[in-house]
Amino acid sequence: MEPTTGAFDRRALLRLAGGATVVGGAFAAGIGVLPGHAVEAPAPKRQFRAMWLSSVVNIDWPSKVGLTVEQQQTEFIAWLDLAVKLNLNAVICQVRPTADSFWPSPYEPWSQYLTGTQGGDPGYDPLAFQLAEARKRNLEYHAWFNPYRVSMQTDPGKLVPTHPARKNPDWVFPFGGKLYYNPGIPAVRAFVQDAMLDAVETYDIDAVHFDDYFYPYPVAGQDYPDAATYAEHGRGIVTIEDWRRDNINLLVREIGERIHALKPWVKFGISPFGIWRNKATDPLGSETSGTESYAAISADTRRWVKEGWVDYINPQIYWQIGLAVADYAKLVPWWADVVADTDVALYIGQAVYKVTSGAFTDPEELSKHLTFNRDHPEVDGDVWFSAKDVRTDAKGAISAIVAEHYSRPALVPVINHLGGVAPPAPQAVSVRRTRAGVQVRWTSRSPVLPTSYAIWRFGGDADPVAADLDDATNLVATVRADRRGAHLWVDTEAVAGEQHSYVITAYDRLWNESEPSRAVRS
Repeated sequence: MEPTTGAFDRRALLRLAGGATVVGGAFAAGIGVLPGHAVEAPAPKRQFRAMWLSSVVNIDWPSKVGLTVEQQQTEFIAWLDLAVKLNLNAVICQVRPTADSFWPSPYEPWSQYLTGTQGGDPGYDPLAFQLAEARKRNLEYHAWFNPYRVSMQTDPGKLVPTHPARKNPDWVFPFGGKLYYNPGIPAVRAFVQDAMLDAVETYDIDAVHFDDYFYPYPVAGQDYPDAATYAEHGRGIVTIEDWRRDNINLLVREIGERIHALKPWVKFGISPFGIWRNKATDPLGSETSGTESYAAISADTRRWVKEGWVDYINPQIYWQIGLAVADYAKLVPWWADVVADTDVALYIGQAVYKVTSGAFTDPEELSKHLTFNRDHPEVDGDVWFSAKDVRTDAKGAISAIVAEHYSRPALVPVINHLGGVAPPAPQAVSVRRTRAGVQVRWTSRSPVLPTSYAIWRFGGDADPVAADLDDATNLVATVRADRRGAHLWVDTEAVAGEQHSYVITAYDRLWNESEPSRAVRS
């Protein structure tokens, strides 16, 4: 959304709301490298790369309501295959868009965006399906929840009769043409946490993800109808504005604590609006003059980082380099400084949709963002909104990113405070040439098997050591572990008649890395 006073990008307000490895700088599925684009020189070994898959109003998936189970699943698989082709390593999937569910929840009804009817059983478990397919491709799966939005319209009577918002009408208020849970009611805060944590407890997800919707974005001439709530639940906080921020702070702190109490390895990340406060308002703010999340949606995003309430922060820096009101080149250093000396990882939210819409006129704008990020080592990666715009590849912008930044795979960065233990090095590595390519085999005999592996290929009679794995120049693939401990991977890109050396490294679910295996030669 645009950082202007009173004018918001409608399309952005709806967001946060179809594998082969790139070889030789080109890939399939109708997206390729633009002529004249050189493959990047730096090949980062660790870089978070994800796209948002939005379900609200069927932005990305399912593409429309009423698809058969097979059609929905085919569509979703195509999205994951696209992620693999682009050398992404994660997907962020919206599974609770409007106080409804993409899994059989005991708390809330099935989402209307699956069948067209709220409460309509889709005939399978979409979250379980999504997770299983992501695992097959070794993609991290971040489950994306919207805490307080109840409906994209204001009439509670249009909700399914068993909906908690109908059973507790005092929990909700209409605002700006939508219906919201009231964040100031303690019972609401507890309920939405319980509803979301059901997915954490039931499924083996990698992360819980929130977007930028807390209190609703401002509407000219309207105020939230929560004065009576403040009077009843004010907790002695002097101003209603500070009380609203404290309501959101409580949600963020409590849900993070509860996630880690259930499953310490599950990450908790938030993707807020890109501006916390402007420097003219607060000396700690950024050199911007746009809408402030601190005031507009009661989101004290800087505090969440400084208090360590989140594991990663993913600000939506949806503006171009040099834009006076919100300069990408001013906001990235500001956020980098915020996370410095904390345990919180920083990923940047990137607006691919602005290339599609024409708001970004330079087809290289997004590629320039990633080039700029290289000078700020605190930036651990990027997330792209939205998936359909990634697929569209307007003006060849995504092709440029792949050619200049994503030509090699990358491993998910480690978030150190979450712990984990590096597994032992893979054993019994062997290779065999076949007509299909070089077969690489290995085993793991540790009592606790790794979660995934990386395959590294070196030219000639190499004997690489750990230092040779400091970047991704020779990283050719990552694969999910076979729970039986024996693995086979075929290198279809190995050049016939040339000798290659292969090394395997192993990872736990938090991406802690083993020592490299011994090198074997084809």
